[in-house]
Amino acid sequence: MTMGGASLCDSLVAACMSSASHSSVERLTQFDTRSSSIWPRRSRLVNNCSLHGSQASSRNNNASSSLFESNNTFLNPKQRRFNRASTSGQVTTLKMEKEAMANKKPSLEPRRVVVTGMGVETPLGHDPHTFYDNLLQGKSGISHIENFDCSAFPTRIAGEIKSFSTEGLVAPKLSKRMDKFMLYLLTAGKKALEDGGVTEDVMAEFDKSRCGVLIGSAMGGMKVFYDALEALKISYRKMNPFCVPFATTNMGSAMLALDLGWMGPNYSISTACATGNFCILNAANHITRGEADVMLCGGSDSVIIPIGLGGFVACRALSENNDDPTKASRPWDSNRDGFVMGEGAGVLLLEELEHAKKRGATIYAEFLGGSFTCDAYHITEPRPDGAGVILAIEKAVAHAGISKEDINYVNAHATSTPAGDLKEYHALSHCFGQNPELRVNSTKSMIGHLLGASGAVEAVATVQAIKTGWVHPNINLENPDKAVDTKLLVGLKKERLDIKAALSNSFGFGGQNSSIIFAPYK
Repeated sequence: MTMGGASLCDSLVAACMSSASHSSVERLTQFDTRSSSIWPRRSRLVNNCSLHGSQASSRNNNASSSLFESNNTFLNPKQRRFNRASTSGQVTTLKMEKEAMANKKPSLEPRRVVVTGMGVETPLGHDPHTFYDNLLQGKSGISHIENFDCSAFPTRIAGEIKSFSTEGLVAPKLSKRMDKFMLYLLTAGKKALEDGGVTEDVMAEFDKSRCGVLIGSAMGGMKVFYDALEALKISYRKMNPFCVPFATTNMGSAMLALDLGWMGPNYSISTACATGNFCILNAANHITRGEADVMLCGGSDSVIIPIGLGGFVACRALSENNDDPTKASRPWDSNRDGFVMGEGAGVLLLEELEHAKKRGATIYAEFLGGSFTCDAYHITEPRPDGAGVILAIEKAVAHAGISKEDINYVNAHATSTPAGDLKEYHALSHCFGQNPELRVNSTKSMIGHLLGASGAVEAVATVQAIKTGWVHPNINLENPDKAVDTKLLVGLKKERLDIKAALSNSFGFGGQNSSIIFAPYK
């Protein structure tokens, strides 16, 4: 290591270990999720300082050299000849490196992606098994809102999580500052690792540079931002110093990666209520392309607050069936009058097949593929002809490399809105209507619409259906819409089904359409 590199490393280590500064950002660093993580990080931090110190010195020297060499206007002829010779040597070296990379033949075997762990935070349970058991029993998680006084609103019901704990998973100081969407994300993510058998010893064997996090949110830290605006009415000095970073949709993924030390792909996608599916498919793509071996992916949202409820009321999108909350969410029923807001998070642990087999992981299902399209029609309304949804489904089936006849279960987006339910139903009927084995249900009939988390939570329900061989009922389907053929829909009781391949749909404001496909691992 050069003296400059050693000096930089010493400085970085000193900065990492210092506790003298009292700035807001440094306070966050001092009480970050190290205190709650089940994996030690100090030795990794020091080692990274040593590595990055030498790399940073090399990069800085190269940058300075490149900057001055490019300005040949002020050099004499001898200097220009010397620089050309030096540059020529660099070009030769680059050519040799490119040739070496080109000669590396890619593996002929396709990289398969499997689900090895799941985590949820929902109105019906805080683990995949409790959650799905309640779905199979037809229980509703819709109730009157208790988080704030909503008596002045025409809608006063939601799929609200009544009890929630971060104990042992998130540091107490962070729990007090973070938005709920981040807390749901962090806890569901860690539960997915636990469910996947990723112990401390297993984690130590992972190549952290090939482990990533891709968990999105439709709305982000709306409560943190709302509280900051209220504080600003008094003075900017009253504002939470973390209101900006903790309001961004990517910060949940970033904080989870920071806690785990995972240095692979890390970002979030925000495509309204299709967010979860977008994140899952993109995470799987990172694995199939060889950019990662392990990915935590999904979605999280929590906006059951005055501004969130008021915003959707203003859109005239919510059910006003306040007298009987459990009956309010009723996809495909003729008495539906809008969707019911929910909150929570869903996270899948995806792995490359051989990576999972090597560590002896339990494989729940295989991820086969998916697709995205855009309606390009209206901000909130679906295309009348359903072309965007049909295209998304057909492209997903093609990407999965299966036939339409292989799909015999669909977890529909079906939000309980008059237009949306029918457009999706007609698209499903168009694509799979000739399959007598097809069964279709909507998880939202029991938990409401979890916005950016909905696709991920419904993906967990889809994988659970594959695992258990049972598909949950469509509750409240008492007077089916006349335009719907109930032969395709699951009834009011759970049904046994040997699933060949399962499709899960999610659509979002802006015309976002997404379809993803899972199948039993064989």
